[in-house]
Amino acid sequence: MTGPVLSLRDVRKTYVMGDLSVDALAGVSMDVHEGEYVAVMGPSGSGKSTLMHILGCLDVPTSGTYELAGTDVSRMTETELAEIRNRRIGFVFQGFNLLPSLNAWRNVELPLLYAGVPRDERRQRAARALDRVGLADRLDHRPGELSGGQQQRVAVARALVTDPSLILADEPTGNLDSRSTADVLGLFEELSGAGRTIMLITHEEDVAAAAQRTVRIRDGLVDQAGGAA
Repeated sequence: MTGPVLSLRDVRKTYVMGDLSVDALAGVSMDVHEGEYVAVMGPSGSGKSTLMHILGCLDVPTSGTYELAGTDVSRMTETELAEIRNRRIGFVFQGFNLLPSLNAWRNVELPLLYAGVPRDERRQRAARALDRVGLADRLDHRPGELSGGQQQRVAVARALVTDPSLILADEPTGNLDSRSTADVLGLFEELSGAGRTIMLITHEEDVAAAAQRTVRIRDGLVDQAGGAA
């Protein structure tokens, strides 16, 4: 492994609501290296969702530092954060977030469309991403014509199409049956084996067990007793 793809040092996030302050993260420090496959677990209200929002550059810390691929993103503007999200992070969500009116390759090409990539190149890269997740024969199928597991594979292909430094998966198996869950976890294992860096948030122990290691969050901190970075 090379240097860390992401590095957090004493990251804190405080939400202020009137006279009330809530510490969602109370000083998290961790590193994730290139090619690692890490699961993040924690009870409701533990801070894991806040952590993932910060890792995905959807939010910024109140204090502390967060470096992604060697770049300090802790104090970036929203425009700069949007650029980092588009270039360096691939997102996979529980609800797939596919547009029902578009076929598979058009769903996959969307991040490239937003980035201004020419049409022919978008089509080629989307087709390659779908081939990588085993859906080369489903390019022209709309989401409603695909199983839940196949829809999630399209979502993974969309996350891969920009060649990101980091893949963030938020409860990616939450809407899948056991067979589809096994298929998607197998895909993540293949991607990790090929050198992709994956952070997966889950509440399911068997899903977390598929990762190389588990980081447990409790009360806004990494739970050292339950598995640490």
